[in-house]
Amino acid sequence: MKHQLCNDIYWVGALEWSEEHFHGHELSIRHGTSYNAYFIDDEKKVLIDLVRASQSEDLFRHIEEHCPIEKLDMLIINHAEPDHASSLPKLLERNPNLEIYVSRGGKISVQRHTPGVKEVKLVKTGDSISIGKRTLRFFEAQMLHWPDTMFTYCPEEKFLFSTDAFGQHFASTERFADLVDNKGLWYEAEKYYANILTPYSPQILRKLDEFTALKWEVQTICPAHGACWRKEPEAIIGKYFDWASGKSSPTAIIIFDTIWGGTEKMARAIARGLEEKGVSYKMYSAGAADLNDVMTEILTCKAVVVGCPTLNNGIMPTLTPYLEELRGLRFRNKIGMAFGTYGWSGECIKRIEESLTNAMIEVAVEGYKCQFNPHDSDLAKCEEMGRVLADKIKAG
Repeated sequence: MKHQLCNDIYWVGALEWSEEHFHGHELSIRHGTSYNAYFIDDEKKVLIDLVRASQSEDLFRHIEEHCPIEKLDMLIINHAEPDHASSLPKLLERNPNLEIYVSRGGKISVQRHTPGVKEVKLVKTGDSISIGKRTLRFFEAQMLHWPDTMFTYCPEEKFLFSTDAFGQHFASTERFADLVDNKGLWYEAEKYYANILTPYSPQILRKLDEFTALKWEVQTICPAHGACWRKEPEAIIGKYFDWASGKSSPTAIIIFDTIWGGTEKMARAIARGLEEKGVSYKMYSAGAADLNDVMTEILTCKAVVVGCPTLNNGIMPTLTPYLEELRGLRFRNKIGMAFGTYGWSGECIKRIEESLTNAMIEVAVEGYKCQFNPHDSDLAKCEEMGRVLADKIKAG
């Protein structure tokens, strides 16, 4: 079955239904994913991007619905991460004379991942090549999300092949976003940005501004994962501007763990204080929650509240991945607060606040700890902390 996107442009990628994690076990995926590759049937037979090696046969089968592998003229590699390019050696076995076009950074990544590749053609922002009735233009989109990343643009069809930018881990036999579960797809787009692209937000803003300045009219965005955006593609671009700039809603995320229930009582008291002031929140038990889903919620919240008992003169191990992920992702424009219980030493508050500061999250309210089980006075203090934090959230 041919998957036509418009006249002479086709999806020839592969679907991944069964995987629950991506990047090893670093990222959870709930809706599967797709490895998107695209074929342009013009005077030149052009393949844009590849799939991971395990899905090579699907790629080849889809290409051969249009032309023999040996008749492909050109391959554009927008990004050489293995999920997009590890099938390259198998493709070159079938077609060793294929012309390969990459960005300047792509020359390094392609040749490091595929040592057998000796010759590649370099393109940079503003370069274009004719493939017959159509032209392909290039834009170097470094750090969306690798140094080698570039966009390929077809002005005649107003198609933007955006590699990992604007993508989602979402498997579907439908190729367009407007034909699938919109809520699930938009959540996956947000999760993709939160967990993968957030550290590069300053660079992403610069690159989005550079791309916008080119005034290339875009009617359809074709990413490397998930569905293509053909209805109001500016909506996902606008979301990227919002996410990259740290735009947030006046809400809070509470992450905690507990041993005998004391820290959870404190968490619920803080939540009551927030609620009393009209601030929405979500609460997660660190040991039971999905780390990546929590980071997705943090992307657009204003405040991050973290609590746990002191254990072994530090924090509970279940909190460590969250604090480390916050440090690595470097969310923008967030405030934070710490709380917890202790038995003898009580280092948890200091450790949590240090971690928030290292993650560029301003500690907006002084943390609070109580010994063993919180009494009514302790819970009243936690409620007051919630109210104070709520005021700071609403103040922006």
